Amino acid sequence: MSRPVVKMVELTFEDARKLIEIGAVGLLPTGACEAHGPHLPLSTDVIIAEAAAERAALALHDEGKAALVLPPITYGVTEYAQGFGGTISISDATMRAMVRDVIGGALRAGLRGVVVCNAHLEPENIAALRGAVEDCAAAGARVAFPDVTRKPHALRLGAEFKSGACHAGDYETSLVMAATPFLVRADLASTLPANPISLSEAIRAGKKTFLEAGGVRAYFGDPAAATAAHGDELYRELTDIFATAARAILTASQENR
Repeated sequence: MSRPVVKMVELTFEDARKLIEIGAVGLLPTGACEAHGPHLPLSTDVIIAEAAAERAALALHDEGKAALVLPPITYGVTEYAQGFGGTISISDATMRAMVRDVIGGALRAGLRGVVVCNAHLEPENIAALRGAVEDCAAAGARVAFPDVTRKPHALRLGAEFKSGACHAGDYETSLVMAATPFLVRADLASTLPANPISLSEAIRAGKKTFLEAGGVRAYFGDPAAATAAHGDELYRELTDIFATAARAILTASQENR
C-alpha cells in the first residue's frame, strides 16, 4: 500500500481541495537558516520541523483524519548564531507577521485549523511564534502552538534536551540522521568532543551569542552520541505532541459545526 501524500505542495490544487473539503487540519513547520555545528546543515531546524509534521500528518491519516503539511517557514529570529557563515536572521516583527499571515491564508483556503510545528528554539523566535498564534486566536482562528521547550512536552525529549545543551548535539543530530542522513557529516560528528554547556542556562545568564555562551563551533551537547535510532524515538514523541494538538482542533471544529 502506497504512502499517502501529505505535503500540500506535492498535491495538485484539485487533490488539495478534496482534502480541505473533508476537513483537513494544517501542520505548519517552522525553522531557521542557522549554523548547527560543523556537521549539520543550516536547514537543520527546518528538516526536523517538517519531518515531525509529516509523521504527525501520516499518523492522523492512519486514524482516518485528514491533515496537510504546509510549506515550511525556513527563516527565523536567529541572533545567537550571528557571525557563523550562512546564518540569516529576520526580525521578530517580521516573523510574527509572516506566521500570522500564513496561518490566516491557510484558514482562508479552507483548512479546519493550523498547528505550528516549531524546531527553532531561540527564545525571541518562540515569542514571535506565540505572538502570531495569539493574534490569530484573538481573531477567532483555530490554531495551536505546542511549545516543546515547555512542560510537559520538554520532559519527553530526552536528558540532553532537558539539560539545555542540545543545539546540534545528540538531540538534533539524531533527528537529522533519522530524516536526512545524507546531510549529516557523520564521520566528523563522531570525532567532536561533547560540549556540556547548557545553552538555555547561558541565555538566562544574559549571554547573547553562541560564542559568548561557549559554543565556538556552534554546537552544544554531544554529537558523537547521536544515532538514527534515537532520532526515530524522538520523532515518535514529537509526532504525538503535534498530532495531539491537531486532534484537539479537529474535535473542537466538529463540536462547533
